[in-house]
Amino acid sequence: MAKLILMRHGDYVWHNKNVFTGWFDVPLSSTGIIEALKTGAKTSEIKFDIVVTSMQIRAIEAAMIALTQNKSKKMPVLISENKKIDDWIISNSKSMEESIIPVFRNWHLNEQCELPTRDKTVVSGEYGIEYLNKWCYCYDQPLENVECMRDTAKRVIPFFRKKIIPQLEKDKNVLISAHNNSLRLIVMVIENHTEKEIYDLEIPADSPFIYEMANGKIMKK
Repeated sequence: MAKLILMRHGDYVWHNKNVFTGWFDVPLSSTGIIEALKTGAKTSEIKFDIVVTSMQIRAIEAAMIALTQNKSKKMPVLISENKKIDDWIISNSKSMEESIIPVFRNWHLNEQCELPTRDKTVVSGEYGIEYLNKWCYCYDQPLENVECMRDTAKRVIPFFRKKIIPQLEKDKNVLISAHNNSLRLIVMVIENHTEKEIYDLEIPADSPFIYEMANGKIMKK
């Protein structure tokens, strides 16, 4: 029975600066490292076959740190950015079986593109707190030339369906390390949530969501 684990990266160094981070690449803080270790401890018995992260360092770090707690004898290896998941797996299936957990990075899982380095107080002053909240918590309310959740869904959901589900159908255990908004969209697909319901969903940084696939259906464990 294949397992899917959704892991949200934890606290990062800009978290307390009251600025939007978006696609800016900032690392985990010491708190975020501890949160990743806790996730690793909770999933230490799972023998992962494939790991997929966003392109952002905080998600990559979280996955790699979590894997230090895994009891499998396989070693996680960060795969070159230009390698396609399917092609690499076909060419390296023996190594995967014997010694390697490939860690793939893909931009489709990146955080919702926000207003990078913009102070949240300044932005709310420019647009008004009501309009800013609509953008932050409404599925299809864009702000300036940045993504709303609907835009993020256009890349996250097809990627999940085309690249992740086929691996689960092949009985592979998959770990996804990404961000609250990109992971919310995956949960929306799996659990049939509405667009409004996902805004009430928070994936704790130290408590991954664990699912199992059986008879073609993905169910929360």
